[in-house]
Amino acid sequence: MLTTEAHGKTDVGRKRQHNEDAMLVDPALGLYIVADGMGGHAAGEVASARAVEVVKQHLITNRSIMKDLAKDASQANRAAAASLVEVAVQRACADIYKTATTDASKRGMGTTFVCLAIGGSKGVIGHVGDSRVYLVRNGQCHRLTEDHTLISAQLKAGTITKEQAATSQYRNVITRAVGIQESVQVDTLIVDAVPGDLFVLCSDGLHGYLNDDEVASVVAAAPLAELPERFVALANERGGKDNITTVVVGCAGDPATATEEVAEAQSRMEALKKIPLFRHLTYKEQTAVLSTASTRTFPAGREIVTEGQPGEELFVVIRGRVSVEKNGVEIAELRAGGHFGEMGLIDNAPRSATVRAIEPTRTMVIGRGDLMGLMKRESILAVKLLWSFVQVLSDRLRETNSELSEARQELAAAQAIQPFAED
Repeated sequence: MLTTEAHGKTDVGRKRQHNEDAMLVDPALGLYIVADGMGGHAAGEVASARAVEVVKQHLITNRSIMKDLAKDASQANRAAAASLVEVAVQRACADIYKTATTDASKRGMGTTFVCLAIGGSKGVIGHVGDSRVYLVRNGQCHRLTEDHTLISAQLKAGTITKEQAATSQYRNVITRAVGIQESVQVDTLIVDAVPGDLFVLCSDGLHGYLNDDEVASVVAAAPLAELPERFVALANERGGKDNITTVVVGCAGDPATATEEVAEAQSRMEALKKIPLFRHLTYKEQTAVLSTASTRTFPAGREIVTEGQPGEELFVVIRGRVSVEKNGVEIAELRAGGHFGEMGLIDNAPRSATVRAIEPTRTMVIGRGDLMGLMKRESILAVKLLWSFVQVLSDRLRETNSELSEARQELAAAQAIQPFAED
């Protein structure tokens, strides 16, 4: 069973008169939040605090959804948990917007928002604005959110360079916030939470002074309970021009099963990175793909896919071995990290071979419908995947042409020899 330890700290910084950030550390509920408010006359402080409260109450009211996720991380329960977080943030958005429209002193107030809700071995991230979530795993830091800022959009579009972004007058302009309008687009992400993981939630008052690759070194240099103080002190030392807030969440588990859980999570990600379709995605995008995947275990001798039968799933071997058979003849053997069935992600065409478990085998399964749903929500990811599909198909076409060319040469040679054989 996964357990968490969390600590947080918020600080006004060295330049501001008021702290408009808000945070929540609630291990009993499994909910952790950082919100960075904006608006005059302390309205930002009202917006961030209200966002925290509304989201918290919505998750308390519907806590059975997170309990279901903890019991069974099925695709349906994962989707329900992601929807729960999205609806909670939308409720906060509508609440803040209503207050702002009825109170002239708070008109235009809003807040950035990021949260992590833990349900069993899964975490649900909800995100709007430029507050961030990092994951530190095995000594490496991965950013799990993308800033909703004008600079980020320009970088994605390729209209500015990273060097230009660092000095742009628009670097603090956000493109999404909770409460500015009646509703807002909420990014959600399901992530594995395994023993040894550490999540860092923070406002831009911290990450504005901290490179992503510095996060892991700070985490490694201090005990968990001291990390918020370390992060805040670092931001203040480097200028402290904004309010600074950070929440750190460390994951632990039963030592008897922790090693296996960590190994499987790492195997899933490493296997995904090696598949041509997914190797060019960012860590966050790869995590999003993994959030659509399920796992299945097959006993020795069981057929996983059958030649000639339709299928729309990609299988990745996590543990065990499988045999690939064509017309009853084994043509290949796949071990951990091997994959098969990727063309099923394109259409429901008949399988070209039978794949059978040689020994008890655990697989990760990605279905076409779930992947297409993700692509509809994530346009940049969709473009990358479609381009990768084209590359894979192009490679296969070249291989087929090469094989046909060799076959033609062999046939021509055989036909040239045949008259002499007849003589």
